[in-house]
Amino acid sequence: MKFITILFGVLLAFGTLSPAQAACNDSRVELRGEWGTARIRVALADTPQERAQGLMHVEEMPRLSGMLFVYERPQPVRFWMENTLIPLDMIFAGPDGVVRHVHENAIPLDRTGIPGGSDDIQYVLEVNGGVAGDFGIAEGTQMRHPSINQNRAAWPCDE
Repeated sequence: MKFITILFGVLLAFGTLSPAQAACNDSRVELRGEWGTARIRVALADTPQERAQGLMHVEEMPRLSGMLFVYERPQPVRFWMENTLIPLDMIFAGPDGVVRHVHENAIPLDRTGIPGGSDDIQYVLEVNGGVAGDFGIAEGTQMRHPSINQNRAAWPCDE
């Protein structure tokens, strides 16, 4: 928990990057849709251990921060909120970074499984509850991050 809290503090301190900087950065996910664009500061969970820990025991998180779960291959996924203390929106995306499903305001400490809604989920972005609705993030929204295979990405980093 201390690691994640410190990481979010460091990410918050750096703030938003200017357009002149690289399009993709490991510390943020960019999202775009009919509603516009958004940048979310993220911690990565790209190992089985990091994915298992996720945001459990985190007591608070800056509004435009979250965690990006990266899987080695597309697959069905199911999340739950056991030991998670804050409401979260879960944004499920396929191997191309296109959002397949959004689950809004997952209930803290709930053990009910939350499916990704598709059999080809490779990325899951968790953000504070309500953020997806505030921006209009929905199926079809495109996600950009260096972890997304650039040969398959709907919104590649060099664009």
